[in-house]
Formats: sequence, structure tokens, C-alpha cells
Amino acid sequence: MDILKQYLERAAEIIGERTSDEERYDREVVRWLEKGKPIKKAIAKANEKFPKEALQVDDSLLADVTARYEYLLEHERIMRRLQR
Repeated sequence: MDILKQYLERAAEIIGERTSDEERYDREVVRWLEKGKPIKKAIAKANEKFPKEALQVDDSLLADVTARYEYLLEHERIMRRLQR
């Protein structure tokens, strides 16, 4: 099996199904992370822009949420490189 196909399949499993609103929210969080903002600030900014999708993250879940968005950030970078 093609390594790119394997990566894309695994990424789809990790990311899971999302609505278009959830995707826009996630992209907004990732956009702020790319600008160097800490995860709490990135989420706060996305919450302002997309209040219906707003995440309320307590400290007990922060590590998991951070890991998810760091993965999404790296995934977005990989996908941009592949499109060149």
C-alpha cells in the first residue's frame, strides 16, 4: 500500500468525522497556534469567532486537547507541503 494513502487513512481515523462548522472551528484554533499563541488563547479566539462550536476546556483535559490540536497543526502543514 502507498505510504501517502496509509498516512491519509490513519489521519482520517485520528481526526474523526467532523461537521463543516467543526472543521472551521478547528482551522481557526490551528491558525492561532501557527501564529505562536498558546492553546488556551487559540481556543479563546476560536470561541469568539465560532461561539456555537466553543470549547470549554478545564485543566484536566488540557493535555488531550493540546495533543489533538498539535496533531491537527502538523497535519495541516503536511497537507500544504503535499499540495505544492
